[in-house]
Amino acid sequence: MTPHDATDERKYRAPALEKGLDVLELLSSQAEPMTPSQMSTTLGRSVSELFRMIQVLEFRGYIEQSSDGYRLTNRLFSLGMAQAPIRTLSDAALPVMRALAAETIQSCHLVVPSGDQIVVIARVESPGDLGYSVRIGYRRSILHATSGLMLYGCANPSARAALHDALAQIHGPRKTAAFARNAMAVAQAGHIERASDFVKGVTDLVAPIMGSDGVIATLITPYIERTPRHLTLAQTVVRLRRAAGEISDKMSSVPHA
Repeated sequence: MTPHDATDERKYRAPALEKGLDVLELLSSQAEPMTPSQMSTTLGRSVSELFRMIQVLEFRGYIEQSSDGYRLTNRLFSLGMAQAPIRTLSDAALPVMRALAAETIQSCHLVVPSGDQIVVIARVESPGDLGYSVRIGYRRSILHATSGLMLYGCANPSARAALHDALAQIHGPRKTAAFARNAMAVAQAGHIERASDFVKGVTDLVAPIMGSDGVIATLITPYIERTPRHLTLAQTVVRLRRAAGEISDKMSSVPHA
């Protein structure tokens, strides 16, 4: 039986719920807001079919309207954050992140994998007058993110194989193979230094947070060269890796159900 046949033979269906989930899943995969007509074209549904779903999702706070269309709010993210593993990771990481930010005078972010994407689940702003950070809930394809290299390269073999298959389906085998080679190389180094592809003058510094069965998150410092300089990039890397190791030690000692 094909997956399509299995879907058709489900005993219980909720068409209205499925339309709403289609909208949420579509918006979660997009970097930019979408208009109802764009959603209609992508999903193969009429605008009138989606209109009420969009209204309800907006009323319940799951999506919001901007000048360019609709986008997700952080409501789904907040629900996910209430889950015990994520809450435990955030609780363990935030005190260490605050100490790291105070020591380096740089912001830092905690990133976890979510399917074929990365998502920022916590951040600590730079205590200085100047800093760079991204919003909590920010998502990006693992294949295009600096953190993605570390999450792939430090994953256990089964998780890496599953991620490879998922990325290959989306981005193609050639691009995925090149990404995988790069990821395995940087994982050997224990951290990543890479110029930001968003902001000139910012260098993404990434270190892995390891659990009992491979990488579970990454810790990132978007390093900004300051005048006068507080810490060099190399000195910041040392402190970042130490902080990631401290969080890893905490998470490795967390009992699993």
